[in-house]
Amino acid sequence: MNTMTVTEEARLSTALSANGTPPVAQRWIAAFAVLLPLLAYFDTAASIVSIWDRSETFAHGFVIVPITLWLVWRRRAELALLPVRPCWPALAALLLCGAAWMLAMLGDVLVVRQYAFAVMIPLTVLAVFGTAIARALIFPLAFLLFGVPVGEGLIEPLIGITANFTVDALRLTGIPVLREGNNFSIPSGNWSVVEACSGLRYLISSVTLGCLYAYLTYQTTWRRVLFVVVALALPVFANGLRAYMIVMIGHTSNMTLAVGVDHLIYGWAFFGLVMLLLFWVGSFWREDAPAVPAAPAASAACAKARVASRTPSAPSARIAAAVLGVAACIGVWPAYGWYIERGNASPPSVDVASFAARVPAVPAFTEWQPDFAPASGTLRRFYQVGDRQVGFWLQYYRDGGGGKLISSTNRLAAARSGWSETGVAIRMETIAGRPFTMRETTLLGPGGSRFVVWQWYAIGGNVTTSNYTGKLLQTKQKFLTGSDDGAALMVFSPYDEDPAAAHPALRAFLETHLAAIDAVLAANARQ
Repeated sequence: MNTMTVTEEARLSTALSANGTPPVAQRWIAAFAVLLPLLAYFDTAASIVSIWDRSETFAHGFVIVPITLWLVWRRRAELALLPVRPCWPALAALLLCGAAWMLAMLGDVLVVRQYAFAVMIPLTVLAVFGTAIARALIFPLAFLLFGVPVGEGLIEPLIGITANFTVDALRLTGIPVLREGNNFSIPSGNWSVVEACSGLRYLISSVTLGCLYAYLTYQTTWRRVLFVVVALALPVFANGLRAYMIVMIGHTSNMTLAVGVDHLIYGWAFFGLVMLLLFWVGSFWREDAPAVPAAPAASAACAKARVASRTPSAPSARIAAAVLGVAACIGVWPAYGWYIERGNASPPSVDVASFAARVPAVPAFTEWQPDFAPASGTLRRFYQVGDRQVGFWLQYYRDGGGGKLISSTNRLAAARSGWSETGVAIRMETIAGRPFTMRETTLLGPGGSRFVVWQWYAIGGNVTTSNYTGKLLQTKQKFLTGSDDGAALMVFSPYDEDPAAAHPALRAFLETHLAAIDAVLAANARQ
């Protein structure tokens, strides 16, 4: 065995410090920089953890950081041999990432703020430690992004896919189905595909586990990509099959099984079985990684060869300068955000009651109301237009005074209310001689109640039906004026069979009162 004396080890340690591996103090300085995004954006990090805590869909986030640290620890021997050489272009990327966080803060887009914060951590590693170490840690650093709670925008598409799969499978089985939106009836009972049936939890869990399994099990890129693609597609198919099986269990048991909490238990048991089979099949193509040296100085000859071929680490002053650069690039944006927000500490109150004074109302004809976050000002009124009833709803939002104007949690129908959406479309009308675009939604409620809802947003004198356009308008307005004022408006009317029967009353109401609505919005707008 080729061993080294104490003197040789000391000389080798000195050579490593001078030619490749920096002293321990330098590594600690560089490691401190990784904590800077957490310190500067602590509120954003806390918002991620709070979602992990309250949402079962994203509870997996609690294990993302420990797994990332373990993945880094596995490569500690390799990392000890790599030089620390700051990458200055990464500072520009950090600056842009901070700008994205700033715009997301102005537009109140939480998921973009969270992603911008998460991306700052890999960029900080790249900026301070350099390309060699960042390349060695590319998967562990990318794996951190799975901790960002994102995916709620997929709920509606996934619900639609699940409903289509279930209804088509039932019909292929020979069972007659009467469908209305995501609700359907079969001879044995009524079913509804709701948020819990979307399969989003299965999809997120499958993709997260699939990426980790592919990284640990395979070495070739094409096998890793293929496994991740399967892990992405399989839960969508499996969730449709799960929904079909649950309906069949309920149907064959005369609605005594799979209609309560046991239906969730069956779902998770089936998903667990599917994932177990996926990993078992994937294990047949396993590729073991080449052995990694257990320590930097396995032998004198090997260590001396590494010293001779290694790019030297940067001096301590350069590493310290990179840390200061990171602090400047990420710290400027929270400081500017504080500067903007300080002017909104005491926003003026909102008054939407003047519309009610202008237009006489009638008693309420329904208990339905949209499931939106609390607003700074709310108006809910009911009117008689000819022989039809029309409802009007206005929620005015100002500087986070209770909630957000545009959010994935704002919905016309909450599952717990017994109401559900049966159709959504964009509708063009000519109101008071001007083109007007609205989002038309049909709702189905308890006892077979049906409504047509025309909905739009009013932000800074602009009207839109798009959540994305609305966010951009809010961001622009806040950047220019410091205000994120905006309103969600809805008019609605009941119908029996054909939604078009409610259109004349809704159109007539807007023809008569749109000017008064605009006047109320203009009176509350801040210049």
